[in-house]
Amino acid sequence: MSETTARPCWRKRPVRNILIIALFAEIGYAMLNLVTMPVYLSVDRQFGTAVIALVMVTFLLFEAVFKSITGHMADRFGTRKLMIAGPLISVGTSILSIAMPHWGGAPIETLAFILLRALDGIAVAMLWPAAFAQMNAVVDDSERQQAMSYLNGCYMIGIALAYPLGGFANDLTGTRYAGIVLAAILFAGAAIASQRIASPAKPMTDEHSSGLQDFVDSLKQIPEYLILAFVTFMGVGFPLPIFKLFLGAEFNMSESAIGMLILPGALAMAAMSGVMARLGERLGRIRAVHFGLLLCTIGVSIIGLGAFLPFMRHIAFLALGGLPLGFGFLLTIPAWMASVSDINPEKRATNIGAVMTAQGIGAMIGAAIGGTLYEKFQPLGIQLRLGVSFGRYSPFVGCAICVILGWLLSLKILHEPKKTEALPTEHEMTVEASEAEVGPEPEIIEPVIAHEEPTAAHDLFHIGPEGVVSHANDETHDSPKQ
Repeated sequence: MSETTARPCWRKRPVRNILIIALFAEIGYAMLNLVTMPVYLSVDRQFGTAVIALVMVTFLLFEAVFKSITGHMADRFGTRKLMIAGPLISVGTSILSIAMPHWGGAPIETLAFILLRALDGIAVAMLWPAAFAQMNAVVDDSERQQAMSYLNGCYMIGIALAYPLGGFANDLTGTRYAGIVLAAILFAGAAIASQRIASPAKPMTDEHSSGLQDFVDSLKQIPEYLILAFVTFMGVGFPLPIFKLFLGAEFNMSESAIGMLILPGALAMAAMSGVMARLGERLGRIRAVHFGLLLCTIGVSIIGLGAFLPFMRHIAFLALGGLPLGFGFLLTIPAWMASVSDINPEKRATNIGAVMTAQGIGAMIGAAIGGTLYEKFQPLGIQLRLGVSFGRYSPFVGCAICVILGWLLSLKILHEPKKTEALPTEHEMTVEASEAEVGPEPEIIEPVIAHEEPTAAHDLFHIGPEGVVSHANDETHDSPKQ
């Protein structure tokens, strides 16, 4: 029994299977939507930055809206079906993204990519709430926060590997769509691996509930988490559609070079995910959120200052700010998700889906604003004599403002629960119950006697009506002489 308890949860086969699926899927989604799609739409499809941002906002919008619905579906019908269907949908959207005829960025082409990214949003919404719920079902309560950190580590590793793999694939083939093909292969692998997992949770018994109603219920139960999720991920959304374009334009980096820049830091943060989870357990979940968001605030502020301070427009400052930013999210998200999953074990996927919906809505709004700032503020930077780099860094300024606001909100609305008096032990409860039945023992009042050995003076004392020892004659007498 002790050996089983001491065994790290990632060494358990059900946990490893979920981690592999999550890793494959995240590499695929990051490679498709963050790494390859912006450059592919810009170079091969001749889309403008604002249109690219619109396409990505569509992906984020459908991901956000459908996560509550798919979380409800996972609770009701089981997680396995959704973990298979989600990646399979993205296999189809990846292939269609390449096979779509080139119309030079015509409205019909833009509409087609908006619809494809909408399907991608639904697909990822199927996968992640189901994966988190499945992980919660196969680990003990004491392992939950640690398991959440491993899933979060897969997210970081997925992003870390997506940039170099997608960049190398495109550079080696001389195309801008090789990364999309590789993403489709990874989606197929995730779908095949999902067929091997079981769905231990029983379906929901409430057949009249809906995903929308469940989201409303979660909004009432965990409003503070949803507010924090919305605000902080709105900040995340600001640089999301332009990050790779920013690195290429500001630092003249190739796709391979961008991948090699991101890989070491992201892998280091992924390797530290277990350590950060243990630190979060020592701090407590609320303090972990506070401290984690503080680290994020420091990191993104360092990057955002490049908009105003030209000497900070260097790749070293970007890497310097990225470290506390990454570690902060590693500390915050596991504590967040573990707390949400504990609210109602029968609706874990629903509550997690609600949080992810708030995150997605925030990221969607941030991405729409960030793409516009990146394009429109470059001429403004020239007018302000700060250069075009002012516009390129402006999404990071918006990110910093949102993350700082999220940190302040966490200090205001999230507090550790007050300590309550310890409950009586089972033995104490048994004794109290016995006394209640039999009644308390009668108090025995003994007369106070002199310190000398008993003598005839003992007969002179008696107990008064108030229980006070007095002398029969109210006078002080010494012991009679022999």
